[in-house]
Amino acid sequence: MPFVRVINLNDVVEGRPVLAVVGETDVALFRIGNDVFAIDDLCSHAQASLSEGEQHGHVIECPRHGGRFDIRTGKAKHFPAFSPVRTFPVKIEGDSVFVDVGDD
Repeated sequence: MPFVRVINLNDVVEGRPVLAVVGETDVALFRIGNDVFAIDDLCSHAQASLSEGEQHGHVIECPRHGGRFDIRTGKAKHFPAFSPVRTFPVKIEGDSVFVDVGDD
């Protein structure tokens, strides 16, 4: 799947994760400064929605059991999560955010 426009840049506010649906994939979007990051919305441990968690800088905390993931790399950073979540390429053109989820 090529890059797909998912949201206006102004709708992605720093410190407030946003859920976007790209094809059949739920994607959590995060803004840090002028950058937007995209990861799989489902926690690899508890299948909870990461876009409903608390963002602490470059880390998102799962709302169910407190597992933490680096939003830049998808790497699990805190027990009970140990498996990474997928990350997706993001590009910004003007006021639009595009995400590529691959072969969804």
